[in-house]
Order: sequence, then structure tokens, then C-alpha cells
Amino acid sequence: MQFCRYEKKDHVAYITVTRPEVMNALHAPASTELNECWDDFAADDDMWVGVLTGEGDRAFSAGNDLKYTAELSRMKPEDRPAQAFPKGGFGGLTSRFDLFKPIIARMNGFALGGGLEMALTCDIIVAAEHAELGLPEPRRGLIAGAMGVHRLPRQIPLKTAMGFMLTGRHIPAPRAYELGLVNEVVPLAGLDEAVGRWVADIIRCAPLSVRSTKESALRGLAMSLEEVGSARFEWETKRRAAADSIEGPRAFAEKRAPNWTGR
Repeated sequence: MQFCRYEKKDHVAYITVTRPEVMNALHAPASTELNECWDDFAADDDMWVGVLTGEGDRAFSAGNDLKYTAELSRMKPEDRPAQAFPKGGFGGLTSRFDLFKPIIARMNGFALGGGLEMALTCDIIVAAEHAELGLPEPRRGLIAGAMGVHRLPRQIPLKTAMGFMLTGRHIPAPRAYELGLVNEVVPLAGLDEAVGRWVADIIRCAPLSVRSTKESALRGLAMSLEEVGSARFEWETKRRAAADSIEGPRAFAEKRAPNWTGR
């Protein structure tokens, strides 16, 4: 991997964007690499939780690499490298609607444009107190087209979201916490410990129960309560037939910690 680092440890996949010289901004080749990481994470049954972050302490990701894009615009069309973003979307993540393993954004600094769009795709955001979030695309003649204009109004009040999106203003991490956009804000020195606590609490739960919960919650948002009551979800069907659904009650009755297998 040239633009990111992919590590696996104790059922957790750690994906780090390694372009600190451009504040971990992404171009198409970087998104393609990240897409490969997310493909592997999705396919590996031993990976139960994902953690996404950027290298260094300045930026989670500053979004699309606009300097790279500007350089391409000066080249003759026949000389430009292919710029197609992967099927998974920006960072290989923003267009994934079938990945129900939990993902934590370890927000170590600026999360702007596509960087925030990746974080909005995650289930939990733990931010360093100096982090700033924003969708400044209109200031560059663009829009937050990697689902940011759709996800942000679904995650904070509409008027508040419109205020930030139409102006390109930044959201300081403490304010993002007040709005419910961020789960926890901590000093940078305590960021890894805080992320570790969230990871540990998720790992304590049965993996298939976690995936079923995520799928049911997200897919249910587009349904009425009556529709949800009769809907059938893939991961809930798998959970009901899994050995872990027997292990959980048995471990409780035997007053011991459950031994989850994810199967």
C-alpha cells in the first residue's frame, strides 16, 4: 500500500490514510487502495470492527486532493491518468450501503469535504478536541457529492446542517459533540485510549448481533414502524441461526463471559 496502512489485530481492522503531507487528502489512486482495504474488511469474518483515521495529528482527511485535481486540469486529456473513483465511493467507503460491520472514525484533526463524508459513513466518531469538521465544497465551486449533502441533514437538525453546508463554515469538535454528530471529544493524548474503549465495548458484544443491529437500524430508517415490524433483515436471519445466539444466554446462566465465534 502506497497511500494507506492496513493492519489487523484482535478482530479489529485499522485503516490509516498515510498522506500527511497533503493533510491526508485523497486522489483516485488513494481511494482505490482504501477500497481494497474495505473489500478485505467486509470479506474477513474474523474482522469484527473497523477503525479509520489519518496519519499524524493535523488531519483525519482534508477530503479531495484539489491540488492534484488542478494539476490534472492543466494536462492534455490524452495525458491524464484514469481518475475513476471505485465502486465503494470516496475513500472506498461513502457509497457502501451493504457493510454492516461497525466502523469507528478516529478523528485526529481536520475532517473536511470528503474527509467528513467518510466520517459520516462511520457509525461512531471519536474526535480530538482540536478537530474541525466541515463541508467547504461550495467555496471551491463544488458540492459535497460523496453523500455529504444527504448524510449531514440526516444526522443533525436540518437548519443547522444547511447553515454549515451553504456557508462552508467549520464545526469545532466540541460543537459537533453538542449537535450529536460526534460521540466523544477528548484531548489528542487520550484519543487512542478513548477509541480503544469503544472498540472494547463493541467486542464484548456478539458480532452477529452487532451487525444485525446496524442493518436493522439503518434499513429501518427508510420504513414506517409498521413496515419494520414485518421486515426481514439478512443479518438478523443469520444471527437467529448462529451458535452465538445460544452461547449468549448459556454464558449468562453459567455466570461466565461468553465465547463469541461470530458464527
